[in-house]
Amino acid sequence: MIDPAALPALHASHGGIWLREGGRTLGVAKGQAIAQTAETPTLLLNAPLTGQRLGYPDLNGLDLLELWAFVHPARFLVPTPKGLAEALDLPQPAQEGDIPALLQMAARALLDRLESPEWKEREGGWTAAQALHRLRWPWSPLVAPRISRPAEAERWLFSKLPEWEEAAHRPAPRTVAIEEDAVLAQLDSLTGPGAEPRPGQRAYAAAAIEAFRPRVHRDQPNMLLAEAGTGIGKTLGYLAPASLWASQAQGTVWISTYTKALQRQLDRESLRLFPDPATAARRVVVRKGRENYLCLLNLEDALQGGFSGRAAILAQLVARWAAFSKNGDMVGGDLPGWLPTLFRRNGSTALTDRRGECIYAGCPHYRKCFIERSARASADADVVIANHALVMINAARGRETGQRPQRIVFDEGHHLFDAADSTFSVALSGQEAIELRRWVMGPEGGSRGRRRGLAARLSDLASYDEEGGDAIRAAVDAVRALPADDWLKRIVAGEPFGAIETLLAAVRGTVFARAADSGEADAGYGLETELAEPDGPLVEAAQEAAIALDALLKPLVRLSKRLEAVLEDAPDWLDGAARARIEGAIGSLGWRRDLISAWLALLARIGGPADPDFVDWMTVDRVEGREYDIGLHRHWLDPTRPLAEAVLQPAQGVIVTSATLKGGGDWSNAEARSGVAHLPHSAERFEAASPFDYPDRAEVLIVTDIKRGDIAAMSGAYARLIEASGGGTLGLFTAIRRLRAVHARIADRLARAGLPLYAQHVDPMDTGTLVDIFRDDPRASLLGTDALRDGVDVPGHSLRLVVMEGVPWSKPTVLHAARRLAGGGSAYDDRLIRARLAQAFGRLIRRAEDKGSFVILSAAMPSRLLSAFPPGTPIRRLTLDEAIIAVSAKMQERDMQDAGLGDRTTLGHQGSEPGMR
Repeated sequence: MIDPAALPALHASHGGIWLREGGRTLGVAKGQAIAQTAETPTLLLNAPLTGQRLGYPDLNGLDLLELWAFVHPARFLVPTPKGLAEALDLPQPAQEGDIPALLQMAARALLDRLESPEWKEREGGWTAAQALHRLRWPWSPLVAPRISRPAEAERWLFSKLPEWEEAAHRPAPRTVAIEEDAVLAQLDSLTGPGAEPRPGQRAYAAAAIEAFRPRVHRDQPNMLLAEAGTGIGKTLGYLAPASLWASQAQGTVWISTYTKALQRQLDRESLRLFPDPATAARRVVVRKGRENYLCLLNLEDALQGGFSGRAAILAQLVARWAAFSKNGDMVGGDLPGWLPTLFRRNGSTALTDRRGECIYAGCPHYRKCFIERSARASADADVVIANHALVMINAARGRETGQRPQRIVFDEGHHLFDAADSTFSVALSGQEAIELRRWVMGPEGGSRGRRRGLAARLSDLASYDEEGGDAIRAAVDAVRALPADDWLKRIVAGEPFGAIETLLAAVRGTVFARAADSGEADAGYGLETELAEPDGPLVEAAQEAAIALDALLKPLVRLSKRLEAVLEDAPDWLDGAARARIEGAIGSLGWRRDLISAWLALLARIGGPADPDFVDWMTVDRVEGREYDIGLHRHWLDPTRPLAEAVLQPAQGVIVTSATLKGGGDWSNAEARSGVAHLPHSAERFEAASPFDYPDRAEVLIVTDIKRGDIAAMSGAYARLIEASGGGTLGLFTAIRRLRAVHARIADRLARAGLPLYAQHVDPMDTGTLVDIFRDDPRASLLGTDALRDGVDVPGHSLRLVVMEGVPWSKPTVLHAARRLAGGGSAYDDRLIRARLAQAFGRLIRRAEDKGSFVILSAAMPSRLLSAFPPGTPIRRLTLDEAIIAVSAKMQERDMQDAGLGDRTTLGHQGSEPGMR
């Protein structure tokens, strides 16, 4: 067998390139490194990232992350040399030149585990290794000989996954009243003996009882708005009454989040409720949208030849993972977030149900489906952890009508407005329309895969029910008016085909005509314009498009009625599986009917009167000058109106909570952005300030000598600040272009100082993996955009400096302009900016012993916005040189504290913003 220590190993970073071969490690040039990997199988760690460092994105080799995914599927790993060493209990590399030797040791350790009788993930390994060998997986010659052939044939994945069982619907929750003493006792049980007393947390738990009392008003839930500062412990504060009510009432509490990071945190906290993991898995269920879960039918298609090349290898590794996964969640679950990026996402999205094509009981794997298992488990769970969008969709139009959320906790409640804005909006675009066409028609031309149209999914109905068959055929004929493959090429060439393509061509012409005067047409970015004062060709095209869509809607309505009739008067062939399939089809048809109806309402507005409740506009979406979509958009001016009607009013009890719920304003702002303003009665309020000593632990530094738009100066400022803090910096940007420019200028400089720098939209890794790496390495820094401004929990020394490129002003879009006009002009803007500043500042201090600086590179930072920061936080306007000194001093304070020498220095404050001390 091949000795992994004899294989060459390569490591590349912004600081240099090191190659180990023949027992020696040498620094090499990029060309030599690329040639080496092309000629000889070479050990790498994260081939796409290494290839990016070398400027050769097609780099291939023996990637240790792929080997880890085979040996330990569904097991967490930080994909760095440090993370690999810790996971395998190997010595940490002292310097980057030691990393190639570590890769050789790690390869040997992982391969040795294949021969160990203690290898826990042995089941299915031999079969997977043989399949991967046939696909010419680079690791196969080293892996296959080390796995002994089992005495009996291994079961195929689809035969060994457990089946869910059908159960009777859970009865409605009992009407109970939980007592405060019992809630506080439950809180004590969750926090554990010897926990630090938190008066704010106890007060929070007592206030949260309001949402679990019997409802007293029609169309009005018992509702609590709760702003609880960081460190209050609000998670256990609401889990205490929620779990107690669920136990006594035999009901389900839905806890809704905005970020996957909080979902993972809540899932971990569930072990406090149920220490036994098996019990926790039954009583606490994580729910996400269907597109997040592995589709077993898609996987089977991929394993049986639907995928080729690297995508086929990914499918085999995903199959290995599926056998050990907790719940089949491919996005934010126990599938390593870095795995799809190793294959440049080639095929990963095709393994989920992203097009709404599920055939439900018609699928041979229906009884083992991860999605169905999760949905059924949630029916009997005490706590369901979901996200805002899923809760809203489930409440508004979910097919699981018996599971509409009745007791809801909206954590990260400051995002409720944005989530509702996305959920209740509509877009008639080329990409949306072609997806509808494919859903109805199925495969066209030479397309491959398991895509099935309406006729194929409902073939038994078409043969049994003549009227239903006619409706299917009419829908297939009518949907041909929607865009087909290469629709964008035809529009750009001035040759649209069909009514919808003609409409999109008219939209494109109008957008470009109006953008010409502003000079934006040549900028290469997306374009938009108000749907106001449309010209004749656009009005005419909208009318023809409406006729075409109406011709599609009518047969879909008839088909839905026929399906419902078949269920009422069941034929002999309608067994349980067929019934479930038809019920699923009715739900899917309902969603498409609602979508088409929304499109028709939008088209009716063109040439007619504007609806003051909505904001309508047109777009041409582009990336670096390349067009990829054209569309019409409609958003509610106030999306909390449908939120209140569809979600809040039917609920029994609702808590909306966040550390920044008021968004830097007052309670009226919280009520307006949570839907309370549209309810018959007001909500209860609770407020608890953070217990952290912000005046001593944090500071806000406003740098006044960096000119806006000066990328060179901004880059120098970021580099010097990161050096002053010794890493541990989160850099926040409002534009990807500036983020990339700064990263390109400073990454090499920082690497030479031993300070790794990672960045969203630059490094080929998902955001969750980047945060994991940042959290794991105190000397690393991370640059990102809005996704990192909120929902990132990095306590401790790994995050000690936050730097914002400037004031996070809102992008001047059509939608923002309309809401700004309706919301009070500059006062509306100020509320949004304060909320963003408060959210970004909240990343800095996550626990009592944290200490750090918050830097804004903007001389134009208005004083009126500084109320976004906690009272008493020192705020200073100073030059970059003075900021460097202040950041260094803060780091010295922390180092002295960690060394037990105290946490104060003699360096005095250089003044504060008036009124802020």
